[in-house]
Amino acid sequence: MKKGIAIVAMMLMVLAGAFAQGEAVSKFFSKYQDDDTFSQVTVSSKMFGLFTNMELENKEDQEVLDAISKLKGLKVLAKEDTRDARDLYAEANKMLPKTQYEELMYVRDKEKDMRFFISEKSGKIDELVMIAGGSDDFMLLSIFGEIDLKQISKIGSKMDVDGLQNLDRLKDNKRDNDND
Repeated sequence: MKKGIAIVAMMLMVLAGAFAQGEAVSKFFSKYQDDDTFSQVTVSSKMFGLFTNMELENKEDQEVLDAISKLKGLKVLAKEDTRDARDLYAEANKMLPKTQYEELMYVRDKEKDMRFFISEKSGKIDELVMIAGGSDDFMLLSIFGEIDLKQISKIGSKMDVDGLQNLDRLKDNKRDNDND
């Protein structure tokens, strides 16, 4: 009996933890969704489903559509021409529970800092989060569903999502490390 109660308690803690951690990005979006100084984009799985009904002859475009078909949604929160971009960047970085999200890549140049995080369940990536902040602009992007990182940069370029092309660097770095 005690063993059964312990197992149920552990399962509830795991489920509660997963729910609370998955809520971090949603809470950040909710905090600023009514602020008209932010641009907000939400794409539902239904919209992604409409893309997948297209027939394409190009193999690369078909691969992108196959990857899109596994996505459940995309959310973007952005603010341009603002003095608080660095503060928003810091706030967004702090809100991600490090126990749930693993930092995948950090890109810094003279214009902005970008961080890419992933969340995995059962060995599969189920969310990709990009946080970008510059001297006068901020962006938080969340893509969720079954994610193939090899295709995300292509999806980003097709949908004109600034920053996702940086994921190409992952492939380049991996290729360089494999050749060493």
